[in-house]
This record gives sequence, structure tokens and C-alpha cells, in this order.
Amino acid sequence: MRRLSIVLFFLVAVAAAYGWFALRQPPKPMEISEPVRIHQGIVVGGINRDNPSIREFNGIPYATAKRWSAPTAPPQWGATSRDVREFGPECIQPRTRYGSFVNSVIDGLGLSFFERTAARIVMSAQQTPPEAEDCLFLNVRTANLKGATPQPVMVWLHGGSHQYGSGSSALYQSNSLVEKGVVLVTVNYRLGAFGYLAHPALTEEAGTSGNYGLLDQAAALAWVKENISAFGGDPSNVTVFGESAGAQSVTELMALPAADGLFDKVILQSGASTGNMLHLKRSARAGILSAEEAGADFLSTLAPPAATAKDLRAIPAAAIISRSDAREDLNGYFLPVIDGLVLPRPIGAAFRDGDVPKVPMLAGYNADEGSLFYDSIRSPTILRPQITGALEEREKVLAEVFGLNPAKALQALYGMDTPETWDEGATDMLGDDMFGVHMRFVARQNVQGGEPTWLYHFTRVPPSKRQTIGAFHASELSFVFDTHIAGMKTTDSDRKLTDRMGSYWTNFARTGDPNGQGLPEWPALTAERDVWMKLDAKPEPIEGLRARKLDILEEALRNRIDAVAGPPPEPPPPPAPTEGELAPVLGSE
Repeated sequence: MRRLSIVLFFLVAVAAAYGWFALRQPPKPMEISEPVRIHQGIVVGGINRDNPSIREFNGIPYATAKRWSAPTAPPQWGATSRDVREFGPECIQPRTRYGSFVNSVIDGLGLSFFERTAARIVMSAQQTPPEAEDCLFLNVRTANLKGATPQPVMVWLHGGSHQYGSGSSALYQSNSLVEKGVVLVTVNYRLGAFGYLAHPALTEEAGTSGNYGLLDQAAALAWVKENISAFGGDPSNVTVFGESAGAQSVTELMALPAADGLFDKVILQSGASTGNMLHLKRSARAGILSAEEAGADFLSTLAPPAATAKDLRAIPAAAIISRSDAREDLNGYFLPVIDGLVLPRPIGAAFRDGDVPKVPMLAGYNADEGSLFYDSIRSPTILRPQITGALEEREKVLAEVFGLNPAKALQALYGMDTPETWDEGATDMLGDDMFGVHMRFVARQNVQGGEPTWLYHFTRVPPSKRQTIGAFHASELSFVFDTHIAGMKTTDSDRKLTDRMGSYWTNFARTGDPNGQGLPEWPALTAERDVWMKLDAKPEPIEGLRARKLDILEEALRNRIDAVAGPPPEPPPPPAPTEGELAPVLGSE
């Protein structure tokens, strides 16, 4: 037995060495495609390696980024053609958090030792991609260059907590969506301290600071509006969609005046910024810094207090990344910020009051969103991390956050009745608190605004009996894009679900309705019917998903929005009746 173990270990080691070497070899360049003229000049893309009817145009600069400044016009190259077969540099970012997230997924999938080893080989073989501060590139994938009829456009905003990620990730390079009749665009935008840091010196220079990454996204949508017809896309039918921070970004764009008219539909996967209360100059809540205070603290060891905006831009990028790793507590402030100019008011208040574009919406979240976050947050609510100690201590803190009676109701509904059951229930509640309540809130507000809206709940669980993370955060991505990783146990029912989800998403992009021939019917959300589509091996509608739980969490969310933004405006009084309208009433007396 011992000899067999040694042989197996040797075989795994040899396979690992070969796999590591093979994966690090650069792929053969794509064959050159037809040239395409855009407003900046001529671009020459590549013929997709797997489907020769698909063309890829990667690394197209859609704007120019100067550190801690709004994006400006992209470069022009006139009559000279530009080879855009390769992706552009990713936006500079800390890499540690992303690696930790992926490792948590690998550990929780219930893979065998050999499968985990293979997965980590793939991870270690990935070379760190080129990075740059001037990183505003997008990628277009199309099968409709010479099509007579323009196709709907889907613009993807990646997730990553606004801190990491890129539009060029292999997970998002989907032939499947394109084969279903859309033009796909994936986008880089500035991240972390480079994308969202606010500072008094920067505000003094420009009248505001922060929100650079959000303005990048708006610039990308403006580029699409201006250029996508050259790739066979319809600039009057643009769906912007994203996951996690990408979905949050979509809601931020809905509250961003600079993005008005740049998109026609939205898809939100596990993210909405209705709970973001970060203000530029004043704290929205006790114990929370303003964005400028957080930025000044972050840069306090890298620049003197009297530093000018020019001085701040001279700080080496590597020093900023090191500071991000050292002060993870401040990274949570590098988010879109309410400044009264770029973002006039809190996103939650904009949705509450109907002060967002009236567009069709598809939104939802996954059944076990909290599973990858609970070990670090150790709380059932993102509003108060690290709720630990004796059960009585936990109950006291929960009551401070939600009020005594709502806290007791939440404790009972999630089964957090004993120290032994607390963690499991708290994990479920954390997922609803971080994602579920926000998804339902924005969907309901969209219905109230008169727009067609569909809600989903993704419930597919990894097939291994040893898995521990359920339908985890981001697990729907490989189903939407059909980018399942080889060796990750994709079943026949997974293949069918993947095809259905891709059809739902592209149908929605095409018509504003996910339904179509051969698909289980997906009922729309209405004011009278709280209906969700369960996305699993057998998709089916479900009524009142976690309704009582989400009701309590939504009441708390609305209270926070009211406290920060003031109560909703009173509806205008009905117009006084005219003399002609009064006559029949008086006559009836």
C-alpha cells in the first residue's frame, strides 16, 4: 500500500510539473480578421480559435486614465491600423484577496485530493497579467460583422469588490452568448485606491474626488454607443450586466447622471449598492469615516499633510499597492461616493424615490451567498462584523443593529437559537443581508416605476457530497457564460441549465423578456405577486422566497436610507377640480 502511495504521488508530481509547464506556454496568436473602422481609426482583430465565425477585438482603448482624474478621450491612430488580438493590461490591483477567494472555492467544492491539486496547478501556472494605471481597455466579441440586422449588445462589468478583477478574465470570454445572437463587450475599469480614493487635495483641484472607476464605466458605455455598430451591434439596444461589484456598478450607473441614455436594460447578479452610504465630506453614520477622511488616513504614510494633488500623483504605484495590503480596513472605503456632483445622492434613496432610469430589469442572487464570507466576517450582518462571544452577547448586539423585536424575529427565523446553531443560521442571514434584501428592493422599486422585472434565485449546488459552500457567491458565472472549468464536475443537468440560463439572459437582452421557445416559463415580478425563478436542474417559479426574513431586513434598509437621505418626498397633492368637473358633483347633491 505504501509503495502504491509513493507511485501515485510520483505520478501526480510528474503530471503537475508537465501541466505547469504546458499552461505557462503562450497560446498561438489568432489568425487576423477583417479590419474594422471605428472613430479612433482601424482595428484588426482575430478569428476565434474555437468558432471561426466569431471575431475577437481585444484591448481597444475606450478612454485615457490619468491617476485620480476623470477619464479623458481615448487615443487616435487615424489611418494606421491597430492590431487588437491581444488583451490590454489589467488595471493595477492588489492580488492577495482574489487568490484567497479562489482558494476558498477550491477547498469548499468537495474535490478529491487529486482534483484540488490539479486546480491549484492551474492557479499557480497563471502568470500575473500585465498591469497599468492607464488600463481603460474593452474587448468585443461578435459573429455579426457583416450581418444585415444589428444584434443586441451586452456590456459586462466584472466583480471583485471594486478592488480586483478585469474584463479580460477567461471566465467572461463567452462564445456561447455570442452564438445565441448578441455582441459581447467586457470592460476594464480602475479599481481600489486607484479607482475610488478621495482626498481633500484632489477635491480642491477638481471640486470632487473619488468615483473614477464609475466614470470609467460610463465612458465605456459612451464608447459602445458611438462605435458598436461597426461590430454588428445595435447601439439602441444595450444591456449592461454585472455580478457582485459589477452588479453594484450597474445600480450606481443608474444613479449617475453622466450615464443617462447609455443603456436600455439591466441585469444584476448578486449586487446592488442600495446600502452604500459613503459620503465625500461627512460621515453618514457614527463610527464611519467620510471618503476624504479615509483617503487622507490611507495616504498619511506616503505623503505629508500639505501634499498637493500633483504630489499625490507622484507616489509610486507599488507603494499604494503595499499600503492597500497593509490597511485592508480602509479598502472598504474605496467605493463610489456620494459627492453631490458625480453621484448626487445615495443610490438607495435614488431607487426609493424612483429617481433612476425606467428600464427593464432582471435581477437575483444565489442561495448560499454567505458561505464564502462568514469565516472572515463572523456575523449575520455586514453592518456589525465580528458578533461573537456568549449567546446573550450576540443577541444584545443584534438588537442594537435591528431593534429588539426585529432581532428576536430574525434569530428565530434563521435558527440562531443556540451557540451550536448560530453559525449556520448566521451564514444564511449574512447572504440575505449582503445580497438578497438589496436584489428584492431594487426589483420591487423597478416594478413600482412601471418597468418589467424578473427575479431569480440560483440554487445549483456542487455535485460532490463533500462540498461545504452550496450555491456560493459567483457560482452562477460559469453557467451564464458557459465557461465551466474542465475537471470541475459539470453534469448533464448542468449543461442543460447552462443552455437555459444563456437563453434567458440573451432573450432578455434582445426583447426585455427572458422567456422564449423551449424554456420553462419565467413569470414577471408584480406588485401583487412576489415570484422568483429558481434556477437549478429543474427551473421553476417559487412564491414569496424568504419573504418574512427579507421583509425585516428591508425595513432596516429603508430606515437607514431614510436616516441618511431624509424621508421620501411627499406625493404631490391631486390637482384641484375645475369648474366643469365640479358641476356634476354639485348637481348630484
